[in-house]
Amino acid sequence: MAVNLPPCVIDCGTGYTKIGYAGNTEPQFIMPSCIAVRESAAVGDQAQRRLMRGLDDLDFYIGDEAIDKPNYATKWPIRHGIIEDWDLMEKFMEQVIFKYLRAEPEDHNFLMTEPPLNTPENREYLAEIMFETFNVPGLYIAVQAVLALAASWTSRQVGERTLTGIVIDSGDGVTHAIPVNSKDSVACCPQTKPTLPQASAHGSCDGLGRYSSPLALWAEGYVIGSCIKHIPIAGRDITYFIQQLLREREIGIPPEQSLETAKAVKERYCYICPDIVKEFTKYDSDPGKWIKKYRGINAINKNEFHIDVGYERFLGPEIFFHPEFANPDFLQPISDVVDEVIQNCPIDVRRPLYKNIVLSGGSTMFRDFGRRLQRDLKRVVDARLRLSEELSGGRIKPKPMEVQVVTHHMQRYAVWFGGSMLASTPEFLHVCHSKKDYEEYGPSICRHNPVFGVMS
Repeated sequence: MAVNLPPCVIDCGTGYTKIGYAGNTEPQFIMPSCIAVRESAAVGDQAQRRLMRGLDDLDFYIGDEAIDKPNYATKWPIRHGIIEDWDLMEKFMEQVIFKYLRAEPEDHNFLMTEPPLNTPENREYLAEIMFETFNVPGLYIAVQAVLALAASWTSRQVGERTLTGIVIDSGDGVTHAIPVNSKDSVACCPQTKPTLPQASAHGSCDGLGRYSSPLALWAEGYVIGSCIKHIPIAGRDITYFIQQLLREREIGIPPEQSLETAKAVKERYCYICPDIVKEFTKYDSDPGKWIKKYRGINAINKNEFHIDVGYERFLGPEIFFHPEFANPDFLQPISDVVDEVIQNCPIDVRRPLYKNIVLSGGSTMFRDFGRRLQRDLKRVVDARLRLSEELSGGRIKPKPMEVQVVTHHMQRYAVWFGGSMLASTPEFLHVCHSKKDYEEYGPSICRHNPVFGVMS
C-alpha cells in the first residue's frame, strides 16, 4: 500500500451517490445512484449478438450516463437507503473507483456510509465486495447520522461540540429522525469554531480544530436504535406531488418530460411558507409578483415550452408538515414525529436532544425549512408544558424547554463531509478493519465498527 494517500469517502444514497477524497470540503463527484445494463432481449443482428456474448458484464453505465440510455434498462440498486441488488452494486462501485475516482483501491483506505439500523448481513456483503473484489487495505462503515452531527459543528449556531442530538436526514428516497447520544462533549469557545479540513494531495490536517485526540469525542456517539422513526416523505415524493399538480393544471408539458420538469421546478422555485392560508391569499392578490415562469425545451421536436409555477412553489415541500396532501395513509407532521422520537428517548437526554436538532440531506435545503420546523416543534413542546402545569393545578412550574434546529452551509452533503472529517484524522487508520483481519476472521469483523456503537 502506498503511504500518505488520502482515504476514499463514498456516501451511497437512494437517489445520489457522493464520492471523493478525505480532506476535501465537498465531494468530487455527485451522481445518480443508478446503473444502465443492456436489455437481455435486445433486438439486433444475431451475428453481432454472438460476437458480443461474454462482454455483457462490461457493458453498463452509471450515474448521469445511465439516465434514459437507449437499449439499456436503468436500475436503482438502493431502495430506501438499503442496498437491494448486490450484483449491480458491485458493478456500480467498479466504475466509481476506477472511472471517477481514478484510484487504485489497493492504495487507499475506504470509508463507506450506512443508514441507521442497517443489518449486520449487509455490512458483511459490503465487506466481501470491498476486500475480495477490490482488495482494499482498510474499510470503515460509518453511521450516517453521527457523521451528519459532526458536520454540524461548522455552524455558527453550535457553541458546543457534542454528539448528542437528533438528525433529520432527508434525501431523495427516505427521511429518518435519528437520535444520537454521547456521554461527553467538548466546550467550544467562540474564537475556536470548528475548522474545515483542507484538501491536500498527500492527506490533510485533522479537520477537527484544536483537539489532539478528536476520536476520543467521536467514540462516544451511538444511535438510540429503538427510537428511530421513518417518515415516508422525501424528495422523490415531493417531485411526484408537484408533477401531479402540474399535470392537473398545465397542458403544455411533454408527457415524457413531466417528471424532469417537476424536479427542476422543485429545485429552482420551491420554499417553505410560514402559513399556507396566508400564502394562498398572497398569490391570489398579486399573482404577477409571485408566479414564476419556467421555460423548457421539448426533447423530441426541440420546441420551447413554458409553464406558470404558482401554488406548487409552496405546496410541494408543504407535505413535510401536511403529509395528508400526498399520502392519505400518513398524517403525522414532521414536527410531531421529531417530538415523539425525543419523548421515546431516555428522560435524561431529552433536553439536549431538543437543543441540537440537526438537518441533513438535500430535501432539507428548502428555504425556511429549519425555521418552520423549529416554530412548529416549539409550539408542540410549549403546549405540553402548559398542559402539565394545568393538570398540577399550578403547583408545578415546568422549566422552559429550549428548542433549536441547526442549519449550516454543509447541510446538503453533511454525511459525506462528516466522513471526510473523520477519515482525515490520524486515528482513522487505527479503527479501520484491515485486509489482514478480514482474511483471519472473515467478513463478520464488519458487523461492529469500533468508533460508533449502536444501542437498540
